[in-house]
Amino acid sequence: MTNPSLLKPPKPVRILLCLIFLAMFSSVELFAQNTSELKVELSIGENQKEHVKPKGRLFLLITSNKQREPRFQLFPNPWALPIHFAVNFDNFGSSEKVILDSQLEWSKTSSFNLDKLPHGDYAVQILWDQDFEESRIDAPGNMFSKPQHINFKENTTLQFSLTEVIPERKLIEHELVKEVSFTSDTLSKFWSKPMVLKASVLLPSNYDNSKAYPIRYNVAGYGGRYTRVADLVNDKEFMSWWNSDTSPQVINVFLDGEGPFGDSYQMDSDNSGPYGYALIYELIPHIENTYRNSKASETRFVDGCSTGGWVSLGLQLYYPDEFNGVFSYSPDSIEFENYQLTNIYKDKNIYTNEFGYLRPCFRDTYGEPLMSMKTFTQFENVQGYSGTYLDSGDQFSAHTALYSPKGENGLPKPLFDPVSGDIDSEVAEYWKKYDFKLYLKENWDRIGDKLQGKIYIWMGDMDHFYLNMATREFQTYLETTSNPKSDAVIEFTAMEGHCSYFNHKRVLEQIEERLKKISQQ
Repeated sequence: MTNPSLLKPPKPVRILLCLIFLAMFSSVELFAQNTSELKVELSIGENQKEHVKPKGRLFLLITSNKQREPRFQLFPNPWALPIHFAVNFDNFGSSEKVILDSQLEWSKTSSFNLDKLPHGDYAVQILWDQDFEESRIDAPGNMFSKPQHINFKENTTLQFSLTEVIPERKLIEHELVKEVSFTSDTLSKFWSKPMVLKASVLLPSNYDNSKAYPIRYNVAGYGGRYTRVADLVNDKEFMSWWNSDTSPQVINVFLDGEGPFGDSYQMDSDNSGPYGYALIYELIPHIENTYRNSKASETRFVDGCSTGGWVSLGLQLYYPDEFNGVFSYSPDSIEFENYQLTNIYKDKNIYTNEFGYLRPCFRDTYGEPLMSMKTFTQFENVQGYSGTYLDSGDQFSAHTALYSPKGENGLPKPLFDPVSGDIDSEVAEYWKKYDFKLYLKENWDRIGDKLQGKIYIWMGDMDHFYLNMATREFQTYLETTSNPKSDAVIEFTAMEGHCSYFNHKRVLEQIEERLKKISQQ
């Protein structure tokens, strides 16, 4: 799931802001006397015309938070709820100017159109998504304008020019950091084109290429890229510890979260292809032959938080011989009777519950709901080239690609209707293959012994995304196991939210403790 660190205002301020934004965005009639029309005249920067491709999706991004560029505010933040408009073009750049107004058939996150934009102070920006290689709209090669700040109180026409291009990603330069770029035969065959897997490696401070090392595979929160190793290298406190004699001599590998429909989740998928096979049987052997000087699964570990928590746990369960320990923090829903607040096998609709109330998608740690599942999904519907969440590149796009069968037009088959939220019970049945509780029930006799001593899960009991219920249910099942009785360690901390206990030093120290136990066996 997404990092909830933006959920910081004190509770009285939160409640006031919620009321303000609820009023602002839920009722056009309320603001009938306080709306005006916004038009945009868009041109292409003279130096960028050769870079423009004719086909893509254009985004008009508006936000009341002027501290960051609107293109960095794609996640729906309840404190400064962004307004996203998007429309596809097949012949973009064919004219000198493009007029963006209420006459276009926009996909939008708001109930109002550009001729009924509420008055206010806004930052406005244009982004042209012309990249079809990566799943998300922040891909290298996409173009954007410089933002403009406006005090919007009357009919206004703004002029923008696409002058900026998102640069190629670069890995931080450091003597202990290495880049991995590997072409997967199995994924390339599935997609009928070269498919390159990326990763970064942080070597131990006293690395000796003649020695064998334990190895840790870290999976990021949703969509995290292999370049995130820079976060550690730029952390003076962490690097001081890492370069000291007290740090564990473990190789760190940071897997890449990119996949065709969003995060690949590092698992086999009908829609994205055999990412699990490619990781276990292609990428890992390549990395370990290059840096580790060992193929021993006894000293191979996997960890992560949020999406990384789900993936790391899934890799340990589905490939029990390949890893000797998982450290899973705040995992996405690990069983689907509690897919956040929805039981996908019994409920009829993901947007509203049986009492007709909108289901919240996330909350603060006081329990205050901050956004509904319907609102959250609408942001994904706008990001998707199809006008639905199925190819948004975000959370529910990735879940659907991983769990669902193939659907129409090259897209996964949706679990729920993007507009109504109605659940397809046949698709829900198909999702069972990645319901971890059901998987263990069906396979405990075969793999239970292989998982002993290997499972650690942490969860905050006020998880921002309501993920604690699924983890509780998973724990309840494990307590019923026998032959063997599961010794999984599952910790819950009261009043803690999403990923609040996760950090890299803690995980590395947990791995060090695990290594000590292994050496004593």
